Amino acid sequence: MRHIKMSLRHKPKKLIMNKIKMIFGCIILTLFQQCYSFTGGSSLTDEKTIQINEFPNNAPLVNPTLSQQFSTDIQNRFLQRTTLKGTKENPDILVEGEITDYSITPTTISSTTVPTNTGGTVQESQNKLTITVKVHYENRLHQDLSFDRTYSDEAVFNSNLSQSDIEGSQVKIATDRIINKIFNDIVANW
Repeated sequence: MRHIKMSLRHKPKKLIMNKIKMIFGCIILTLFQQCYSFTGGSSLTDEKTIQINEFPNNAPLVNPTLSQQFSTDIQNRFLQRTTLKGTKENPDILVEGEITDYSITPTTISSTTVPTNTGGTVQESQNKLTITVKVHYENRLHQDLSFDRTYSDEAVFNSNLSQSDIEGSQVKIATDRIINKIFNDIVANW
């Protein structure tokens, strides 16, 4: 009987502690959600419409599909991940710019070696694709948020990739990173 009484005395304390932990966890989660929204916190409040103009490729080395691919990808990012509606007339937000650099340069010789038929080894080299984009962002409702910035990113790859492989995969890597930076600077205001 004494064992049962003791067990009953400790059980309410354990239940109370579990409830306190659960309430504390909910408070922390609520505070965390207020600081960072899981759907992407936004500094856009009153803005309803956006116009994203085509980004012409004015780089010395021209990838013929880059301008269209970049322009479509950045438009899709804003239209799919925000509540903004695309427009061509009197937008609340205007995003435009140009691609100013598209270059492929040798970077390093990697430490990976490939055996040859003659018994020797050859070191593989790597190239770097660099893409640079100038962006003009105009927030017509909140002019203090407007800016002109240059974004650049790169993708490093083995030199044995063909031109079509580079344009199919490496360009996408670099442009996705640039679009992420632009999107975060405009929407999240980071």
